[in-house]
Amino acid sequence: MSLGRLMHGKPHADTPGVTIGAPRAYELCGAVCFAGTRRRVFTRLAALSGAEAGDRVLDVGCGTGYLTRRMATVAGPEGSVTGVDPSPPVLAYARHKRQRGQQAPCTYREGTAEALDLPDASFDTVVTSLMLHHLPEELRPAALGEMCRVLRPGGRLLVVEFRPPSSRIGRHLVHGGLGHAMSHNRIDLLDGLVTGAGFEVRGGGDVRPWLCYVRAVRPKATEAKVTAEATD
Repeated sequence: MSLGRLMHGKPHADTPGVTIGAPRAYELCGAVCFAGTRRRVFTRLAALSGAEAGDRVLDVGCGTGYLTRRMATVAGPEGSVTGVDPSPPVLAYARHKRQRGQQAPCTYREGTAEALDLPDASFDTVVTSLMLHHLPEELRPAALGEMCRVLRPGGRLLVVEFRPPSSRIGRHLVHGGLGHAMSHNRIDLLDGLVTGAGFEVRGGGDVRPWLCYVRAVRPKATEAKVTAEATD
């Protein structure tokens, strides 16, 4: 059995996606896989999100809240950060953690990426890290569509995913340790999924050792109207 399978939780009634059920094992896996660089990597991701002081931030598929807490430091005391995840065990773990320097309050709530129980246009920045590959491919457009819905026009999106090794041996090792979904993660589809959900892609790249990201914005109403008219 792979390490990935050992971390999986019980199926959630509201989603066919994979959940994490062993938060301490997940944290240990993160520490080992990033070999001491995890804090640096996720601090950089928080900066890449484009979030600003005072922002209302949403972390979709927040897991143990590792990125959520770094977003809280960026949002500052005038901002707020909400983490959503379908796994009660990891949410319980996240609620008991707090990082040094964190200022904005973090609120955690149970929910699924493809059906967010949150108001329209209620966030300035939405982030999601290492979550999409846990969803069946047919649900990923719905999840990104929900992120677009809850993001205000002009708001920012950061999607972070695992970048499989390019070598066959590397992919084989990842497959044995973490499972098929990560060893065959189709990161080449990310840009299309993001634009298909209504976003405008503004950039992307790699964050070593294992991650890639896409940055996007939800177009403002006037921008969306001009684009629609230009294509008619």
